[in-house]
Amino acid sequence: MLSAAKNFILDILFPKFCSNCGKEGTYLCPDCASLISVADRQYCPFCLEPKIVFDGRTCSRCRQTKKLSGLYCATSYGDFLIRKMIKQFKYEPYARELAKPLSSLIINHLAVLNKLESFGDFIVIPIPSHRKKLRQRGFNPAEEIGKEIAGILKIPLLDEILVKIKPTAAQAELKKEERLKNIQGAFLCRKPELIHGKKIILIDDVFTTGATMEEAALTLKKAGVKEIWGMVVARG
Repeated sequence: MLSAAKNFILDILFPKFCSNCGKEGTYLCPDCASLISVADRQYCPFCLEPKIVFDGRTCSRCRQTKKLSGLYCATSYGDFLIRKMIKQFKYEPYARELAKPLSSLIINHLAVLNKLESFGDFIVIPIPSHRKKLRQRGFNPAEEIGKEIAGILKIPLLDEILVKIKPTAAQAELKKEERLKNIQGAFLCRKPELIHGKKIILIDDVFTTGATMEEAALTLKKAGVKEIWGMVVARG
């Protein structure tokens, strides 16, 4: 009851408008949501090509073997509306409620792939924000998306296992080689006994070079995690 009243007051003081058409009441109206193309295939987390043969480690095209077992990308960051929504979500004035429509794109992607029932024994872990960024923004975008995904898939979310111990420059502003150096050693795994031998869904908003996810996956692998799948809204 109190929550409903609070939301009502917030909607009056800070009305929501569709990111595309400007319709009041939501950040993404159903008509505009239908314009977003959701991927109907899974991607190699290294060359970002649709994979034909993938044994859980090695892409049949690029033959790279790394820490991520695979990647689920709901859509493309090249889509104007997706870019606009993610920027509204991550940058001032920080539209936190965009976590719901953005995460719904991931769920739609999994539904198209018939994968919604495939994660019953997984744990969701979001890519963490550094404490300075958390103070500035007030929330971690990956965690907000992760909460939605975990709730819909009915699996646990552990948001304090993986922590970011090193402040880094924004990855989007760097070249590939610079991104790798920028993110190296940025993460720490707390209480590794809670995830030893487990299977993990690693959540973020955008996957570009994969440097951030690969570094996070490396940290989790060192903690004894059995299997890690990346899951993001968009691929850059």
